[in-house]
Amino acid sequence: MATPATRMTRTACLLIAGLAGGALPLAAAPARTPPTSTDAGERDPEALAALDRMGAALRGLKQFSLTSDASTEVVLEDGQKIELDGAVTYKVKTPNQLFLELRSDRQLRQLIYDGNALTVYSPRLKYYAQVDGVGSSLGELVDQAATRYGIEMPLADMFLWGTDKAPKTAIRNALHIGGGTVDGEPVEQYAFKQDAVDWQVWISKATSLPKKLIINSLDDPAQPQYRARLTWDTRTPVPATAFQFSPPADAARIKLVPVEVAVVVPDAGQEN
Repeated sequence: MATPATRMTRTACLLIAGLAGGALPLAAAPARTPPTSTDAGERDPEALAALDRMGAALRGLKQFSLTSDASTEVVLEDGQKIELDGAVTYKVKTPNQLFLELRSDRQLRQLIYDGNALTVYSPRLKYYAQVDGVGSSLGELVDQAATRYGIEMPLADMFLWGTDKAPKTAIRNALHIGGGTVDGEPVEQYAFKQDAVDWQVWISKATSLPKKLIINSLDDPAQPQYRARLTWDTRTPVPATAFQFSPPADAARIKLVPVEVAVVVPDAGQEN
């Protein structure tokens, strides 16, 4: 059985079509009766067109700040589900500058990319690692960080949607559920099925940006969920200092080890 660390990483990094009772959805109730999903592979053209619009809106952003309040279900060895909350903050300037912070009770991590050097920093443990040459664009950064160093960035598929790395052919079912609101903003809700995941996205009518996500992992019998509410700021300028890293005097530099030689996986219950 997968460890909690593996479950959280796998679930939290699925997002926007690269992929991902209980409480009612936090958006308003659908404006029409939700259609019934089938196994026949129904692909609503409107749902697929909405993803195209979302992808175009995401790729059209020149700079933005994004905050995601998320919860991840972790399945224990005895099958009990534990919900862990956390927050993800992005500051981005295209084509190749990024600041990412992952914060929870158990962990605080920062990733800074200035267009050349990628820095991974742990403010609580006072260590950092740096490596050059991990891509000339955000898409290349996401791909190289994952394949070379095992660094999976939450919500990373926002940089890939609409490209050959996130093809619509992977979607077996696509449904338009209906309208609603998230944080007072009018949205349309859509639901999708893929081989190992069911997922829903609430897309802003005004901006075509995603406002809320629910991802349900199907490759685990317990089907853990990942939920995120997204708050966008596309107007406030992101300062250049957001992508600069100067190590504190008491911080120690360590080596970023490629995945092919890494042999130790830290326990998710510890700060790492």
